[in-house]
Amino acid sequence: MERLNFLLTNRIPRKLFTHLMGWYSKIQSPTLTSLSISIWRIFSPDLDFSEAKKHSFNSLHECFIRQLKEGVRPIDTYKGGVVSPCDGIVGSHGKVDNGVVYQAKGFPYHVADLIPDKALQKRLQNGCYVTLRLTSTMYHRFHAPIDCEVDKVTYISGDTWNVNPIALTRIKNLFCKNERAFIELKTGHKDECLVLVPVAAILVASMQFHCLAAPLNLRYKGPNVLPCSALYNKGDEMGYFEHGSTILVFASSEFVINEGIRQGECIKMGSPLLHKATFR
Repeated sequence: MERLNFLLTNRIPRKLFTHLMGWYSKIQSPTLTSLSISIWRIFSPDLDFSEAKKHSFNSLHECFIRQLKEGVRPIDTYKGGVVSPCDGIVGSHGKVDNGVVYQAKGFPYHVADLIPDKALQKRLQNGCYVTLRLTSTMYHRFHAPIDCEVDKVTYISGDTWNVNPIALTRIKNLFCKNERAFIELKTGHKDECLVLVPVAAILVASMQFHCLAAPLNLRYKGPNVLPCSALYNKGDEMGYFEHGSTILVFASSEFVINEGIRQGECIKMGSPLLHKATFR
């Protein structure tokens, strides 16, 4: 199914279909939405609303950005821990090796090509990273992985390649080509550096940050660096994708990846992801 999905979504005008999906998803019609969800379930039988606050929707957009019931995503409270910012499937992860990381086995890319900020590149030089892929059926909101402050969001316009596993093994520098943003999470400790990189993809090229007034999408024509002022406690909601995509978590050498993190396994928002190297 993922191979067929790759062939269908990467052999069409990607930006045009992304615009069309954005328009279609916002049509207010409970009947059309119910029909669309029924067709969607044929291809994605794992679509499940049992944890959602609502089970019926006026548009696909409402469905994609659905909120969850209170308490279904407990936030790990370990003092030295960093939690997953989203529901996702763990992809490539490991150490940042001389500025190089991997989108898939045999497909390296440079952090500098993904995050064009020399100061952040230097601070992440010997750190670690985890790739978290959100499928279309997952919970699409993302949250603060640690107590932090955000003073700006940097947006980079780009393509809308599919980001499924097949694409990651065929298209070099895929994450560096796609529309994305990067956000430094300031923890109050000068030596620590945590960066979230939400990456958009076909049918989903829109991301909303609660610290910004307007969504970032293919129609956005404003400045690349957007100042803001936001304080988050671990687990606070930061924003959402409008369909599903990928979040890359980068951390400086003060953090290490938890031993239980395994490629291909699902992780829930709020579950342990990283911890400080000085904590046990």
